[in-house]
Amino acid sequence: MEAGLNLLDNRGRSEYDSPFGRYVMATGRSVEQQPYTDFTVSSVSSFIDARLNEHWQSRVEIGHAENRDFKHDKLSDERAAFNTYRDSLNWQNDLTLDEHNSLILGADWYEDRVNASTAYDEDSRWNRAAFIQHRFQGDSFSTELGLRRDQNQQYGSQNTWSGTFTLPLNPDNDVLLSYSEGFRAPTFTDLYYPENGNPNLKPEHSKSYELQWRSQLTASSRLETSLYRTDIDQAILYNNEVRHPENIASARINGFEATLKQELFGWQSNLGLAMIDPRDRKTGKTLQQRARRTLSLDLDRRFDRLALGASWQAVSSSYGERDNKKRLGGYGLLGLRSSWTLTSEVELSLKVDNALDKTYARTRYSHLDPGFQNNHNYREEGRTWMLGVTWTPEL
Repeated sequence: MEAGLNLLDNRGRSEYDSPFGRYVMATGRSVEQQPYTDFTVSSVSSFIDARLNEHWQSRVEIGHAENRDFKHDKLSDERAAFNTYRDSLNWQNDLTLDEHNSLILGADWYEDRVNASTAYDEDSRWNRAAFIQHRFQGDSFSTELGLRRDQNQQYGSQNTWSGTFTLPLNPDNDVLLSYSEGFRAPTFTDLYYPENGNPNLKPEHSKSYELQWRSQLTASSRLETSLYRTDIDQAILYNNEVRHPENIASARINGFEATLKQELFGWQSNLGLAMIDPRDRKTGKTLQQRARRTLSLDLDRRFDRLALGASWQAVSSSYGERDNKKRLGGYGLLGLRSSWTLTSEVELSLKVDNALDKTYARTRYSHLDPGFQNNHNYREEGRTWMLGVTWTPEL
């Protein structure tokens, strides 16, 4: 039997330029703001994982999470609170039927609540689901077939299916065909976040088709590639022009991904390439804030108690607005990380994101109201440092 407890508490303050900038009122007087947000992200979860007999493995996990935002303004008395909470419970059972067949059975439940300065018609909802997945592992092929049924208090019931067929070409090469369906209800943040929520959102439904090839090139080299297509009905995407998320009636994403894993002079490398074509099927426009090409490289190596790593990511340009008239420039980011094992129970870690302090933007703000004078790009965070301590007690 194995048991665990996870705790997270992250607190901070974000200061940012007002999305309104200088707003010219009907009287002709201009008003500026200097807003900031005090935030807290915290969670606690625990689990018990036990092998009940030689055929049955069972795991139960319970959790509670909180996101708290309290908005202020240095030049006015404006105040706004927006807090969301989630309680969750998950139960999964892995059953071995025989040497070729196995089942995964389970259920999960969560309840969301919102407590904000503004009162809403809906301030809580639950979602409960049951799922089953059958796996067959044969000598000449293998399959997976799954069914999940969600019942959402606000949006009703939904069944989603998934399936995978794997064909080994030889001991080093496999071809996989897969199909999956998705159902995503809007979060309370999507629906109600102050000034940026949309209570009229509908749930998002998706269907994905994928062809994969996995190849063990050498003892130290592995290549994985995939071609996929995802069709989305009522896709939930943020619209910068009206400053809240909206549903797109129909969207589709065609994509290609490749990953090469290679050992180089003792370093573990992972080179990844992603190319996508994301479009609004009604207008033919490219979906905003979706870069078409991404190239990434990860390098990691352990020297006894010391571990070192670096990541480089290059992202192509994207469109900042739905009309595809304004481009957001591409960018490259360097990340560094290291860890030091003090004892068998304690490890120190240091992480530096955007180590070169690159100035870049992933989204653009604009507004249809001519009273808003500053359409601009949102600048992302510069260089950030994070020091961590991991304690894994031996019980």
